[in-house]
Amino acid sequence: MTSNPSNLLVERGPHIELILSDVDGVLTDGGLYFDNAGVESKRFHIRDGLGVKLWQRGGFRFGILTARNSQIVKLRAAELGIDIVRQGFENKLPAALEVIRDLRLAPSQVCYIGDDLTDLPVIRQVGLGVAVADAAEDVRQAAAHVTRLGGGQGAVRELVEELLKAKGRWDDLIRKYQTA
Repeated sequence: MTSNPSNLLVERGPHIELILSDVDGVLTDGGLYFDNAGVESKRFHIRDGLGVKLWQRGGFRFGILTARNSQIVKLRAAELGIDIVRQGFENKLPAALEVIRDLRLAPSQVCYIGDDLTDLPVIRQVGLGVAVADAAEDVRQAAAHVTRLGGGQGAVRELVEELLKAKGRWDDLIRKYQTA
């Protein structure tokens, strides 16, 4: 883990074309909620959703890579226009490398954000491995950058903002929100 993550983001951020994200513990708070009928629900942070949209509006790709299978993830991905969705991969590295290859990117052009041990192989193989603030200790230690915010608390939005600023794209992409 670097002692000055902002400099690392400034250095590596301009090269990132794809963000791959885990779901549980990153896009959600990591809790799994079940009602009395056994129906699962998840809590997503709304600012993460706008962050994904801003990243896409900037011309970049966003994908989901998760060990679990969930209809809710399909619905949230569709709502955000995320077309790279890989579910059911506890061994995430082969799926990540396949996505990278299919998009004709180099691993150095990819950022992966995760929170738990199943994320470690991908975090170690991409250009920018990121852990959320409340990630497992081993994941935080392996990551090149650790967010200030925890999973499901806007960590993805924080990452997107920092990457877009490193690319010099943030001000342009938020201009429409600043005019009256």
